[in-house]
Amino acid sequence: MADGGCAAINTKIEEGEGGYILEDVPHLTDYLPSLLTYPNPLQDNPAYSVVKQYFVDVDDTVAQKIVVHKNGDRGIHFRRAGPRQKVYFKSDEVHACIVTCGGLCPGLNTVIREIVCGLHYMYGVSKIIGIDGGYMGFYSKNTVTLTPKVVNDIHKRGGTVLGTSRGGHDTSKIVDSIQDRGINQVYVIGGDGTQKGAAVIYEEVRRRGLKVSVAGIPKTIDNDIPVIDRSFGFDTAVEEAQRAINAAHVEAESTENGIGVVKLMGRYSGFIAMYATLASRDVDCCLIPESPFFLEGKGGLFQFIRKRLKENGHMVIVIAEGAGQDLLTESMQSMGQQDASGNKQLQDVGFWISHRIKVHTFAIRASIMIVADPTYMIRAIPGNASDNVYCTLLAQSAVHGAMAGYTGFTCGPVNGRHSYIPFNRITEKQNKVVITDRMWARLLSSTNQPSFL
Repeated sequence: MADGGCAAINTKIEEGEGGYILEDVPHLTDYLPSLLTYPNPLQDNPAYSVVKQYFVDVDDTVAQKIVVHKNGDRGIHFRRAGPRQKVYFKSDEVHACIVTCGGLCPGLNTVIREIVCGLHYMYGVSKIIGIDGGYMGFYSKNTVTLTPKVVNDIHKRGGTVLGTSRGGHDTSKIVDSIQDRGINQVYVIGGDGTQKGAAVIYEEVRRRGLKVSVAGIPKTIDNDIPVIDRSFGFDTAVEEAQRAINAAHVEAESTENGIGVVKLMGRYSGFIAMYATLASRDVDCCLIPESPFFLEGKGGLFQFIRKRLKENGHMVIVIAEGAGQDLLTESMQSMGQQDASGNKQLQDVGFWISHRIKVHTFAIRASIMIVADPTYMIRAIPGNASDNVYCTLLAQSAVHGAMAGYTGFTCGPVNGRHSYIPFNRITEKQNKVVITDRMWARLLSSTNQPSFL
């Protein structure tokens, strides 16, 4: 985990009629009640002057669940993202910083670009810096000056121009750096460990009574962050995974009893494997962490492989990296080791399962073609069109929120509407495929694989 401990954030709760609950995000005025407000510069921006009702009403909220029973409670809501009529920072007093942490993901540079351009073109902010190399860059590396010209074409490149790292979170040193540099807006781009770290930074900033907005932009290529509809980079990952699946299918189809095995990302959640399988239609079996499977006996994987080879003469298996870890022998397991972000280190399930299949199918001389693990190919590419648009909305939502004085929040779409969400709601658990849900049933119907239940 990229933090120094979990922050003890007390969620702001407001209740209304009909079981309405608002899980609100912190605001600078919660601990600095005398702050001045200023007219939003967007009201004089010619690009937005023609937009009807551009400013978000202070009472606008977004429902977490849009399907409710006739007499049921309205349920949990989040504050709607977007520009407010009043802001809590003058344009010339803003000193913003952006930091990227954790693994690479398509769209990172687009988010960086749009934060910079949003601050500059919408709010007239000129002092923006990038923190080099993740959290540890706050206290161990130089910063990078960011302007619209500097970031103009970075969205066409993969990776992050700011560099990244895992771990390195020292709350005291980070906030000391923020305070010493006069930074008053912090934009943190990263996964659940990074967002936990951002929550701790917010708590320390609040404890010191600093006028600093801390905004998070959730990043996980696996789509395992809860509450929000999806995470950026996911669409690109599914699209790029098609290339590996297609290659595996071509290889397998061209050989007698050919078996193509494609290992995709998905440490704890199998969304990429599931959606790539559904999109491909060339996959015969999809294995994910949420759905345990077994190899031997009636209804097992080996029996299905022999059946499918007899029917079609070839097959393609997609397996998420976190699937089947419990089946690996004790000698192959990593014995609970973790990386610097607190993620469990996994063994290569693709290599393991291909070896087991090869041994089992020796009698029928099946040919195993292992498609090169496309993980790093996928992580390193720029975002596709869909993700680029999505990253723009995420970045602008974060900028609007910080300028409006909100802090200690992350942003993302909830049922299609961008919202401000308390840090603790997206770090308390992981989003996982529900194997009793319709989407997994659609996959089983598409592949005709056993459910292994």
